[in-house]
Amino acid sequence: MAKLNELKKELDKLKNKKQALLLQGFFKTGKGQYGEGDIFLGIKVPVQRKVSKKYNNLTLGELQKLLTTKIHEYRLIALFILIAQYNKSNESQKKKIFQFYLKNTRNINNWDLVDLSAPNIVGTYLLDKKREVLYKLAKSKNLWEKRISILATYAFIRQNDFSDTLKISKILLNDDHDLIHKAVGWMLREVGNRDMKIEEVFLKKHVKQMPRTMLRYAIEKFPEKKRQNYLKK
Repeated sequence: MAKLNELKKELDKLKNKKQALLLQGFFKTGKGQYGEGDIFLGIKVPVQRKVSKKYNNLTLGELQKLLTTKIHEYRLIALFILIAQYNKSNESQKKKIFQFYLKNTRNINNWDLVDLSAPNIVGTYLLDKKREVLYKLAKSKNLWEKRISILATYAFIRQNDFSDTLKISKILLNDDHDLIHKAVGWMLREVGNRDMKIEEVFLKKHVKQMPRTMLRYAIEKFPEKKRQNYLKK
């Protein structure tokens, strides 16, 4: 527990009130917004990454304490540490970290927390395993679990494995949240970056159903003429 206290003291020295106010607006922490109640210390991500490396030996119990606070930087640093531990673990330990992550989805509750961790833990763990859990997350009522489901597939996309990305994108087509529209569009764009024909098969089938934000993200890297043609549909 001494190391955990050291980490908190170090972060307390690094906090920046002006930056914290900016971040609380950027991450929509007001009443009724998706990040309601999130508290920021105002520490930039590269600094958090650097600090996290000093504390990679924190236990899961200590990481749990960080994840259950409302302080955003505590939760993000806990995830950076968790990723570092995952990368150095054997298969048994990786399974334990994967399960720990899934038990904490309620605490991985802003888009940066999801985006920086889901591919590196959930997606990487499932590369050579059955992926039913992603479909369960995709059908969740929880915004962040749905975002985890699609972002986890980034690990598969990097291996030129697109099937689950496309299936989960289809499940999330009718979701009403902008953060899901952006996440799905982003992952479809990543598919297209590797194989535009596969992305276009999906787009031609679903373009009229897709929210405009999702479509714009998905076609962002298309040649301008082709991009305009999709926007007119």
